[in-house]
Amino acid sequence: MRTSQDVINRDLEYIYNKLKEELARLAGKKLLITGGAGFLGYYLVQSILYWNERAEEAQDIRLTVYDNYIRGVPPWLTKLEGNKNLTLIKHDITCPLPQDIEDFQYIIHAASIASPTYYRKHPIETMDANVKGLRFLLGYCRQQKEKNKPIEGFLFFSTSEIYGNSSPENIPTPETYYGYVSCTGPRACYDESKRYGETLCVNFARQYDLPIKIVRPFNNYGPGLKITDRRALPDFARDVLAERDIVMLSDGSPTRTFCYVADAIVGYYKILVRGQKGEAYNIGVEKPEISIADLAARVVDLARNLFGHKGKVVRQLSADTDYLADNPSRRCPSIAKARNDLDYDPSIPLEEGLRRSLIWYYDNRDAEDA
Repeated sequence: MRTSQDVINRDLEYIYNKLKEELARLAGKKLLITGGAGFLGYYLVQSILYWNERAEEAQDIRLTVYDNYIRGVPPWLTKLEGNKNLTLIKHDITCPLPQDIEDFQYIIHAASIASPTYYRKHPIETMDANVKGLRFLLGYCRQQKEKNKPIEGFLFFSTSEIYGNSSPENIPTPETYYGYVSCTGPRACYDESKRYGETLCVNFARQYDLPIKIVRPFNNYGPGLKITDRRALPDFARDVLAERDIVMLSDGSPTRTFCYVADAIVGYYKILVRGQKGEAYNIGVEKPEISIADLAARVVDLARNLFGHKGKVVRQLSADTDYLADNPSRRCPSIAKARNDLDYDPSIPLEEGLRRSLIWYYDNRDAEDA
């Protein structure tokens, strides 16, 4: 069986080959990633350093990470400390930006709680990161332009949750769909703050002529997503690696498409560099759209082949009465806009992505709560 490092190396080479043109445009520039210690930061950060290892020194991308490190600096990021092109700064994005902030050419705002279990426990903090923190960053972008040091690209991480429970005629869901979302339900702190965040981005882009772009991710999974995250795949992985049955806290009928993180990262950097200002782009895959029950069954089969797992899928009711409240019954994007405008072409099949994920979880089964 391959190791998690084999998976990481293969993924980073894939990202590098898919993004040679885009990363070349970042060469010699300064990039800020907020929330860089989180799931998506795992490859957002490492893919930049992978580029630097292969580029001439003058083409290095100088990367700064802001994170509040509320759960400490993750081991993978600690290992990168000392890299000449990486600066780690402890900063809570809901507070005013540091007085000595550098002149960045590119910014990715990915600082937000994204797991439903945890954003429902911390709704105010979730909203503050998506609105208050975003407002600080957009104000910085405006100031940089006034100082004649304009940013060249800004990417705000929104979410597919802004669509809510899409109507059947709007699946696959295009960016033009307005959404069907509760503004007071248990998921509203996340959904509505992302929606308002998009409104902020669009209006700053229009009023101040700033290169601000928006991404709406659809069900990313893979290395970097902690086994303690409390989303479906990490939960399933935790069960099989503990040599017990997979426990599914629903009937498993909701359907999703699942985008492996290496393909997603390619899409995010394409939007940052090539996306149109004030525009939102879906990033994900259009097929296969499968049920959560089917996902669980596939994980069981893969775990049996990889680890000799002997468990099965069992169903239980969650003690959390809001566990499935406002949970969309289907989630499947149209990615025609990203495909046509950005040459986005995700190509890692679900079975292969799940296999790589389980291998990664095998070596990363111990983690603090997400």
